[in-house]
Amino acid sequence: MSTTGTPGTGIRLHAPAPGWAVDADVVVVGSGVAGLTAALRCAAAGRRTVVVTKARLDDGSTRWAQGGIAAALGEGDTPGQHLDDTLVAGAGLCDEAAVRLLVTEGPDAVRRLIAAGAVFDTSAETGEIELTREGGHHRRRIAHAGGDATGAEISRALVEAVHAAGIRTVENALVLDLLQDAEGRTAGVTLHVMGEGQHDGVGAVHAPAVILATGGMGQVFSATTNPSVSTGDGVALALRAGAEVSDLEFVQFHPTVLFLGPDAEGQQPLVSEAVRGEGAYLVDADGVRFMVGQHELAELAPRDIVAKGIMRRMQEQGARHMYLDARHFGARMWEHRFPTILAACRSHGIDPVTEPIPVAPAAHYASGGVRTDLHGRTTVPGLYACGEVACTGVHGANRLASNSLLEGLVFAERIAEDIVANPPAGSGPGIPVPATGPLQPAEARYEIQRIMTDGAGVLRSAGSLDGAAEALETLYTTALGELESQGKTAVPGVETWEATNLLCVARVLVAAAQRRAETRGCHWREDHPDRDDADWRRHLVVRLSATERRALVVTPTDSADFPPVHVPLDSPNLEH
Repeated sequence: MSTTGTPGTGIRLHAPAPGWAVDADVVVVGSGVAGLTAALRCAAAGRRTVVVTKARLDDGSTRWAQGGIAAALGEGDTPGQHLDDTLVAGAGLCDEAAVRLLVTEGPDAVRRLIAAGAVFDTSAETGEIELTREGGHHRRRIAHAGGDATGAEISRALVEAVHAAGIRTVENALVLDLLQDAEGRTAGVTLHVMGEGQHDGVGAVHAPAVILATGGMGQVFSATTNPSVSTGDGVALALRAGAEVSDLEFVQFHPTVLFLGPDAEGQQPLVSEAVRGEGAYLVDADGVRFMVGQHELAELAPRDIVAKGIMRRMQEQGARHMYLDARHFGARMWEHRFPTILAACRSHGIDPVTEPIPVAPAAHYASGGVRTDLHGRTTVPGLYACGEVACTGVHGANRLASNSLLEGLVFAERIAEDIVANPPAGSGPGIPVPATGPLQPAEARYEIQRIMTDGAGVLRSAGSLDGAAEALETLYTTALGELESQGKTAVPGVETWEATNLLCVARVLVAAAQRRAETRGCHWREDHPDRDDADWRRHLVVRLSATERRALVVTPTDSADFPPVHVPLDSPNLEH
């Protein structure tokens, strides 16, 4: 599976021509743990590095991570045990080589993060890092900071390191499209800077290496733990550039998100898995612990199992939510261990010290994304991806809790090493490609979210997915018809670009979910309730057709092995 030597699919977002340009060796798109780690490593090796981020440097998904970062740091724990837990959670679709790399390189990567300034919670008695458990882990191996503010601490440390290193940053900038040369090699990105700043409007960063670290696509659903900036921009850009994506049907719904009512939309407060790791119980309105007996780990089963358990109980009882009961923690433990969650609950009129917390599943994490090899290389030469936007093969059909920060850290370091050792051979500033696809109107965002929540949420079926596919296709064909018959499209701008990206990733997700006629990991088909290893222990690889711009090409792999990523570069040995 490889790209041809052409500039992607020929599809680009409608946007004004760049009015300014910056030259660099590497441009990093995104400012979470993956993006900033890659930027720091590239800059330390002397590469001119520019970081482009959609909001402020500390506004990405990383700072919302509560639970922590998983690594075999504790006494008696080993990378092998971490590997076993990850493979079980991934439900038969993890790439074992990628997982082995993650768990082996992970502990030292965390130690380097600490050396860079991140401060984790330590025991007052021993001075050692305090470790907790989360779902799917058989050992206490989750390092945390500020009780339940791990992501915020990691983000703080990395942002300070980026400032100290003098790395050039462009904030409040939405990336639009990949620039490519005549051979299809990466030549940089176009972007739009919002509001006042050193640059404004549409511009370009010219660079032979682009690292996508844009985070997730949770905003494709009505209720999500993701920030408002998580609109799938990196996956959509990569698809338009000709890259392959994989496993997009596996969207993890976090089991315990604070229930704010049936009509709540946008980012919802997360109640970390670490609360269950410290002994909280899931109960129904009668106080019955319904996860006991469903799995050996009860409330600490892998997230897909807990989310399904909650949904089943809700269906049985006609309830809109269940409860997380941690009243037995007492006020002191809540204030010391989970101050962020405590404050969030109290701000919505709920006091976890004296009452159970109403919770329900909400979209949380994309296990799939832009397909990469073990060095973060995609199928487009010079384009790399790491963090949630990438599909390295680590997560399989369901991410193990707190593996995401570790994956971003480990693979960002590997990308930087590869760029330094094998500098991408892009040439020139890229050739202009005219826009050929329609933009969606801003209001389409909410229609897409409604369609996806109703048809491709936690519970899926052939009927619900077919309905979602038809509704999404109508949105696309209506806009396409207006463009082709009247030359009209929505006015280019942040809201229309985001809606267009959301529609792109939604169509891919639904197409893959339609094909996967089984229940596996966090993909739950009511009409195919069993896991089918004989027919479906394989991956689905999706790309946009270069010849028919509306077509999604969905290709099942021959086996469960994560398919090699062939990068059409001069060096024949560059593949997974």
